[in-house]
Amino acid sequence: MKSVVNRLLIVLIVGLSFISAIAPNHTAPSFNGPLPDPETFPIPSGLPKLLFYIQRDPNTNTICYELNINEKGQLEEGSPIHAFWIRYPEGGAHKDLNYIQRKFAYGINAKKIGNGQYELRSVAYSKLPLLLKKDTKNQYRVYTDIAQKECVLQRVFIRIDGGTFWSPNVLYIELKGTETATGKTIVHRFKPS
Repeated sequence: MKSVVNRLLIVLIVGLSFISAIAPNHTAPSFNGPLPDPETFPIPSGLPKLLFYIQRDPNTNTICYELNINEKGQLEEGSPIHAFWIRYPEGGAHKDLNYIQRKFAYGINAKKIGNGQYELRSVAYSKLPLLLKKDTKNQYRVYTDIAQKECVLQRVFIRIDGGTFWSPNVLYIELKGTETATGKTIVHRFKPS
């Protein structure tokens, strides 16, 4: 029994050390002066399976969400979305999300709902329903309502000013997409509740 308790303590200590190393309990940056314009952030390119991406303060690192296609060229039904970083300050390096980022911040939960469609929900903000489905050209896209209009989602921008890693001060979330009925670009900001 004592050896089991000792092993559990070691796992707990290692786990806490891992979490503090990748997600220290520090204060998130607070900006003095004007915050950077999201329209000046880089746009991911050269990613044929890209569905949408997220950008947020305090830097231009970008989380990309693309179709998860297997070796046979088919959608991976159990996990249709692959999320990864583009680290622009590091020369555009691509890096997979770590466990904490996938489970608590930038991961996507997918639920198959039939007809090749999936309901998608962010692990950090599950109130925004997203729908992965094929468009009229038989290409998968992510759909959501932006300003009460059905749109193909392109970008999510999260404006953060201070707070902590686990509880950032989110000033607003901005959604940008293409309205399915008109082809117009729709941008809408809201304060998460």
